[in-house]
Amino acid sequence: MGFKRKLKKHLTEKLRELKKLNESIMKKKNVTTLSEFIDKNVGKKGTRKRDKFEVDYEAFKLGVLIQQARKEKGLTQEKVAELSGTNKSYISKLEKDLKDVRFSTLQRIISDGLGGHLEISIKF
Repeated sequence: MGFKRKLKKHLTEKLRELKKLNESIMKKKNVTTLSEFIDKNVGKKGTRKRDKFEVDYEAFKLGVLIQQARKEKGLTQEKVAELSGTNKSYISKLEKDLKDVRFSTLQRIISDGLGGHLEISIKF
């Protein structure tokens, strides 16, 4: 048997071993999707706990989006507050997960403070 055939056979065997090892690791780690993880740890969609989680998550996302936009623009919380007619502590709370925000204030922060445009959609 030539060198190339021996090498190919050896590499094929090693590849099979690695595939088996990978399958074993994945089973032991019990890998799940994010949706499965949330269903298991928070509850299925439609439950009270899951509904609260979804609302809190949306507030968190809004804060992160505002913070990212502010940083991309190179603005401080104070500057955004000044431009939008609010105060630094409000911007800070909004970025950190403020749940109750007036729509008109949010529009001012995004348009006047960040120079952006707020787009809203309804999903079912």
